[in-house]
Amino acid sequence: MTIHGYTLGTGAVAKSPVSPADFEDMKKSALFGEEDVKYLRLSHDIVKDQVEPILDVWYGFVGANPHLLASFTGKADGKPLGDYLGGVRKRFGQWILDTARAEYDQKWLDYQHEIGLRHHRIKKNKTDGAPSTDLVPFRNLFALIFPVTFTLKPFLATKGHPAEDVERMHAAWVKSCLLQLTLWSYPYVKEGDF
Repeated sequence: MTIHGYTLGTGAVAKSPVSPADFEDMKKSALFGEEDVKYLRLSHDIVKDQVEPILDVWYGFVGANPHLLASFTGKADGKPLGDYLGGVRKRFGQWILDTARAEYDQKWLDYQHEIGLRHHRIKKNKTDGAPSTDLVPFRNLFALIFPVTFTLKPFLATKGHPAEDVERMHAAWVKSCLLQLTLWSYPYVKEGDF
């Protein structure tokens, strides 16, 4: 299945300004290591058939908070844009799977930069041609790490893994989300300060 706008590993994605060496340092700062990669990959088989229920929870949270939903509304009338929300949802579902695959190569690093650009006024709305607001405010984007990872934890426990493994998978997801959101923040940070 092809997902509109999902361009990981294609020529449509520019090279990340964050080098692999910089990313390795970021991983050290987040105490993210091979054990986390192992537990993210373990989570893949758990989340792969729960993507839609996970997205239902996350979209429910965004939809219940007007300040979050505002990033998916029409500039002209402030009403939610169903087609835009649907297109983003498909890519968000793929993001869940990509996060669980934990394949940190140059293509992945480049795509993280692309995701950041798509939340920022530089490229927001361009993928879907949406007549929406120009920016996902950084204060909303970064703060979503908690509800995303907190509400994911019960899903990680659905396949009968020991509680210790669930905790380790959850910790790996928290660290991965922190790292990804930090990468996505690049366009929001004053040049030279990243």
